[in-house]
Amino acid sequence: MSKIVTAGEMRAIEEAAVARGATWSGLMEQAGAGVAQVALDTLGKPAGRRALVLVGPGNNGGDGLVAARLLHDAGVRVTLYLWRRSDAAGDDNWRLCRERAIAEVRSADDPHGQALRAALAESDLVIDALLGYGANRPVEGELATIIATLNAATAQRDQANRLFVLAVDVPTGVHADSGALLGDAVRADLTVSTGLIKRGLLFYPARAYAGELRSVDIGLSPGDLEGIMTELIDANLARSLLPLRPPDAHKGTFGKVLVVAGSVNYPGAAALASAGAARVGAGLVTLAVGRSQWYGPGRIPEVTLHPLPEAEWGTLGDAAADELLTILGNYQALLVGPGLGREKATRVFFERLLGLQSPRHRGQIGFRIATAGSEKAVEKQRPELPFTVVDADGLNILADLIHRSEASDMSPGAIWDRLPHGRCVLTPHPGEMRRLLGVEQITDHPVEVAKDAAARWKQIVVFKGATTVIADPEGRVRVNDGGNPALATAGTGDVLAGAIAGLMAQGLKPFDAATLGVYLHSAAGRRVRDELGDMGALAGDLLPRLPLAIRALKQS
Repeated sequence: MSKIVTAGEMRAIEEAAVARGATWSGLMEQAGAGVAQVALDTLGKPAGRRALVLVGPGNNGGDGLVAARLLHDAGVRVTLYLWRRSDAAGDDNWRLCRERAIAEVRSADDPHGQALRAALAESDLVIDALLGYGANRPVEGELATIIATLNAATAQRDQANRLFVLAVDVPTGVHADSGALLGDAVRADLTVSTGLIKRGLLFYPARAYAGELRSVDIGLSPGDLEGIMTELIDANLARSLLPLRPPDAHKGTFGKVLVVAGSVNYPGAAALASAGAARVGAGLVTLAVGRSQWYGPGRIPEVTLHPLPEAEWGTLGDAAADELLTILGNYQALLVGPGLGREKATRVFFERLLGLQSPRHRGQIGFRIATAGSEKAVEKQRPELPFTVVDADGLNILADLIHRSEASDMSPGAIWDRLPHGRCVLTPHPGEMRRLLGVEQITDHPVEVAKDAAARWKQIVVFKGATTVIADPEGRVRVNDGGNPALATAGTGDVLAGAIAGLMAQGLKPFDAATLGVYLHSAAGRRVRDELGDMGALAGDLLPRLPLAIRALKQS
């Protein structure tokens, strides 16, 4: 299942399942059975293997007890280490473990942690079932000591004698919603979420503690998940979005992209963005640049050029916008912003191109085209804006425009209303998001920030980061789990913006194009990291690996 939930959403799903006839004990049995199966897959042959199960006081501890019993029944030698677990008399899962004479140690009887250290030293696998997804208090005291002892033991074991740590639902010490640490936290190799993956596990710092992520079925029905609007972008989802490539196609089949990018200071942004659009399969990519930037560096020969008049050397102005508006209808996708600059004339160009000027500055019926030998403006109907990606300096100009509107009698909402709703993809990183929102710090969770921005702006938002969030105005959210230091270098965002535009040109709706573009960009980044390492990779290294990522996705 690719749905992602908060603690509150998971609790509501479980309660709904019980209301329709499931039992809490039955849900726990299925959860524990799923954890046990994953543990057995990890251990391999159970004979002679040892597992230590850390059991806490709540349902998470109950899942651990079920897993312990099933591992014992499969032939694994199991030891329970119990922290604040009440008497076993009313605990059926604990009672079933005792009936099997599974060894157990109470943490209260091990004040110096000697028994815990001894058990860790001889174990192959540790299951962390201390605290579940409802934990929200700081980790301290005895629990903090248990966690520190476990983490120290895993750090001391070498690769040949490795201690594998499996966390149930969330590593103890991790907040299931925010991904924040509640103090010290268990460093897991694998986290097995029961039912659905908890949202916080995908975001840092929790992501660094969770290890590999898996989920196990606990008997939920599709109806239980209908209201969940957040999902993980996985290979199955990405594969379903790939545009078709019929054998009788021609370049027009795969659409045309117009890229408006680059300036004196950032000529490479234009090359990276336009190549990104081409490398995901767009039929034709045109780069529109000022005439002084005609010979920019690194451009692939397959990208056609459209020279634009400049307001001043290296700077686009309203005449360039007027010229682009005459050809805009020939393109299925537009990308504007990478390396464009923020000069006054460039702001005028951007506002005019996207139709963001106030009515008194743009006339009632459209734009003007200056005719040769005449100063008279000819009014024509404005073409429909194609699917559009706004990136980098385009976002910064938007932020400037919003802030200027706040200082006048015009509301920021009026600016967003001038853009056709749902036809634009905005791709801010945290700094650009802060400028767009007019705040010094973003305090809310990235999912909530992206959702609120998409709803307010009525556009698709790609909130970039180690974990990228994509949101649409209807409340749908998709999350890409792709943290990779090889991508933390200048220009990778230009490649992503181009990829999204290239996919829109091939017929994908903006939300789906953003989803697939982010996935392919991340997959290409993993290839770069695996082949070149995570230090010294360049944005241009992504370009030849985008087609390889597409091919691998088709073949998987």
